[in-house]
Amino acid sequence: MAEICSTCGLPKSICVCGTISREQQRVRIKLELRKWNKPTTVIEGLNGTKKDLQEIASKLKATLACGGVVKEGQILLQGDHRDRVRDALLDLGLSEENIEVI
Repeated sequence: MAEICSTCGLPKSICVCGTISREQQRVRIKLELRKWNKPTTVIEGLNGTKKDLQEIASKLKATLACGGVVKEGQILLQGDHRDRVRDALLDLGLSEENIEVI
């Protein structure tokens, strides 16, 4: 017998909880100048465990060919990648209405 999700009541193989929570996230992408006026793209508002954020950061770093880190629930990427991060997050399944670029 298949395991049942406690949240949505569907079998784990077709559980929609992750998709629903991803669609409800309000993500903000902004540019900050850090030490020595280095541009840094900051992505905040992504919910999930640190492991989930690290996986997303890893995918973004590979796509954008830049360095980055996960700190305090935020993803920090080296350089100004605001528009490209938005497109990459859309590819990961976030809805366009919930992504705000500052």
